[in-house]
Formats: sequence, structure tokens, C-alpha cells
Amino acid sequence: MANQTMPRSAEAGSPLTINGRRPSEYNPLPHRLAEGENATPLEVVGASASDKLVIMMVGLPATGKTHIARRICRFISFFHDIPSQIFNVGDYRRNICGAKMPASFYDPKNEEALEQRTMACNAALSDLIDYMKQDGVRIGVFDATNSSRERRNHLCKALEEAGIGAKKMFLESICDDDKLLEENIRKVKVSTPDYKGEDPDKAVADFKERRAQYMSYYETLDSSDGSYIKIVNCRTFVVNAIRGYLPLKIVHFAMNLHTLQRTFYLTRHGQSEYNLLGKIGGDSGLSDAGLEYARRLGKFAEEEISGKLSEDEDGNKVKSSRPCRLWTSTMRRTKETAQFIKHDSFPFKFDNKEEVDWVQFRPHPWRNLDELYAGTCDGLTYKEIEQIYPEEFQCRQQDKLAYRYPRGESYMDVTLRLEPLAHEMERTREPVLIIGHQGILRILYAYFTGLTREEAPYVSIPLNHVIRLSPHAYGCEEKRICLMEKSEMLKDGQDEPVTSMPVKDEPTSTQYESTDPIMNAPSC
Repeated sequence: MANQTMPRSAEAGSPLTINGRRPSEYNPLPHRLAEGENATPLEVVGASASDKLVIMMVGLPATGKTHIARRICRFISFFHDIPSQIFNVGDYRRNICGAKMPASFYDPKNEEALEQRTMACNAALSDLIDYMKQDGVRIGVFDATNSSRERRNHLCKALEEAGIGAKKMFLESICDDDKLLEENIRKVKVSTPDYKGEDPDKAVADFKERRAQYMSYYETLDSSDGSYIKIVNCRTFVVNAIRGYLPLKIVHFAMNLHTLQRTFYLTRHGQSEYNLLGKIGGDSGLSDAGLEYARRLGKFAEEEISGKLSEDEDGNKVKSSRPCRLWTSTMRRTKETAQFIKHDSFPFKFDNKEEVDWVQFRPHPWRNLDELYAGTCDGLTYKEIEQIYPEEFQCRQQDKLAYRYPRGESYMDVTLRLEPLAHEMERTREPVLIIGHQGILRILYAYFTGLTREEAPYVSIPLNHVIRLSPHAYGCEEKRICLMEKSEMLKDGQDEPVTSMPVKDEPTSTQYESTDPIMNAPSC
């Protein structure tokens, strides 16, 4: 067998030689990747899409159009690196006419108001066209009611005449579920600039009157509108004449969306044996401190996540169990962290009328959640990597996002395998507790909080913390809860068992520096 040197990553500075011949001799015309040595997956950099796309929203107010538009743009821009922008006609209308307009302003017989609303529509359309004329694949979303077929024909004609060369599709959201509609109005619409500072009940009444104005001339989509997806109550889907990679990708994603309130609880596994040694990767178990955190997490899951406060007939606050999910990676340290979480069962009926015997926090291990694989550096400390592979160490320092460990993964690779999990998180209606790893949770955290992919590798996800995320139409609420202080992890020389430490009644929210060597233990 011919003698070969190790690749760059294993023997820094040594070119690959075969039988003493250099690359220029045995391969004078090499295949060079445009993405460079790290060869980022094409799906993650938008290379799988070839056409521009304009999405035109359709639907009455309070049907979740803006929420759906924002989630689509966030998903496509974050996981596929395709520029995406929303052109919300309501924002243009507020700039032109002011925010607080009475319901009569939306009366189709109000000619003066109609002229102003048309002006706002044309201004948004003009900016959309300018945006779509730019080079490269991109998505533009025209977010408005687009209630009449006449208005939709006007949009299509304007796009054709502009010659932007983009595919077009409509996305209609219908909500005829009174309970869901009432929830959308009270939780979202009354907090918009149109009703800021207004009495909630008066705001709801005015908004319903505004909605009735649109209903008087609303026309739903049909085959004459061309390509479209119609979403009814976030449960029923009608797809017509959708073709192409990007439109189909969006249809698939949109079918996982809903407008209900949801909450995710992200936490790293408890301190592992490798954390204690400063090693990255591996598949070690928990340290004594890690086991104590697992116990506290079990109590937190039972008391803070699965419990739901509601009112009885007399108006008294009562606590009842609500269905919750538990996801871990397939690695030992995350499974051990979940070992003290209880799995009670109770009858539960889904919104599709299916009745099941729900198992609370049923463990669901995902390979997608496994830590970023460090390849030949797995099990080393960062100091050892710097000494053994100095070139690799410097490459990672220069571009942490795209850098791929030799025979391992990069953050871009991880982003690709987390895309299906993002679909699941968007689809899920129950609270989800995710016990994962720092590198993985950084990507999920960045996606839901609006950070860029470039910022993701530097997000602080400290040990012993639960990060509660509550995404909504206009952002994401966040709360960090510390279940175990750093001082409780350090031995005092008396070898007192960690498990003898009392669990605090009220979790604290202490913040630790991102450089803290204990709470931000080494991770890939």
C-alpha cells in the first residue's frame, strides 16, 4: 500500500504526497470547490434555489398573515441564507395616515380613505419591485389583506410589467374558528400601534368592526388566481399549482405553522465528566454536580413546566397538568440529565379529536440534537488542539461559523441537520423541554430570537440554566432561570456530597460572563 501523509488537519503544513509526488504532479487539474476547504452544504447557502419568488398574502385581519409571513422569512433566511423581506402595507398606511384610524376608515364606500389606502398599497408594491430587481435569488412578501380579486389581479399585472422575472404565489390564511379568532385579536391585534394605550374591550370592538368592513367584499382564492396555498384554522390545507424547489419548500414549512402560543425550554445537560476535565465532545456521563442539576431539573419540570394555572367556576386559581414534551440528544449526558423527570400519564384529546393516554415528558432522543462532532479533535482540550493542530486552531478562530473540524462537522453542517427539527418546533403546540448541547442550542436559540447565523456560535448557553423562549408574531420573549449556582459546583475540600445541597425554592436568574470557565464549560 502506498505511503501517505496525513491531511492538513493531522499534520499542519504538510502537503498530501503519494509515492513522493506532490499534488501538482499527480493531479495537475484538481477539482476546486467554490466554497473552499470547508465546503458548506449547498442547501445552507441557498444554492439549491434558482428562482426569485414573490409571496402575496391574502386574508381578513386577525388570521395570522403577518405571523406566517414572518416565520417563513425567518426560516428561509436563517436556514437557507436566501434574502427575504416583508412589505407590510399596514406599516405604509401608518406612515401615510397615522396609526389610530377608526373602523370607518376601512369602509369600502369611504372614497377619501380608500384613496389613502391605495396610496399605501402602491408604495409598498413599488418598494417590493425595487427589492426584487436586485441580483440573486430572493423572496419578497407582500403582506396585506388583498381581499378582492381585482386587487390581486392588479398586483400580478404590476409585477409582470416590472419585468422582475420572479415566480408568484398566493398564501391565504382563513380563520373561522371563533375561539381562535378571539384569541388572535386579544393577544396580538390590541397590542399593535393601531390600539396602543386603548381600552382593551373598546379596541376589540373597533377591530371586529374593521374586520367586518373587509368581509363585505372579501373574495377567497380559487383556481383563477394561479399558484396558491390556502390554510384554514392552521389545520386544513389546500394547495393549487405549486411548482419549483423554493415554492414547495415554503408550502411544506407553512403546513407546520400555527398561531397558538407556545413555549420552549432549552437547557444544556448537567456538568459532564468531560466538562470537568475541559475536554470537548465525547460521550461521557455526568459528574456529581451534573447529577444534582438533573435532580433540580426534574423538580423544575414538574412544578414550573407541566403545571398550568387556570380559573375554576368561582374564579379561584387552580393548577392542573398540561401535556409537555421532552427531547434529548442520543448522547449519554443528556439522557442522564433527564433521568429524574417524572412520566405521569393522563387522558388527552388533540384538536383533531384524537384521544390518547398522554405520557408526560415521554423521552424522545433525536440524532439531530447530538453535539457538533469534533472529528479528530474529539476528546481533546482546546489547549491540546492548539498544541497539536495549531493551523486548525487558528482556522477556527478566524471563522467559527464555517470552520469544519477535521473529519468532523461545522456549525453550518449542524444548521442543515437542525432544519427538520425547526419544522417540528414550529408544528408543536405543547411546551417542549429540550436537553441538548451548547453548540446545538446556540443554533436553535439564534433562530427563534432573531440573531444572525454569524452571531450564533458566540451565544452564551451556560450550564445549570433553563432558557425559556416564547415566540410570537413580532418577536420572542426570553427568560433565563439558574437552577444551580457556580459556587455550588466547586468542592470545598470536605468532599461533601453535592446531592446533600438543598434545592432553592425560587430559582435565581444570575448572569455569568461568556468566558466563565465553569458555567460555560468547553463545548464544540
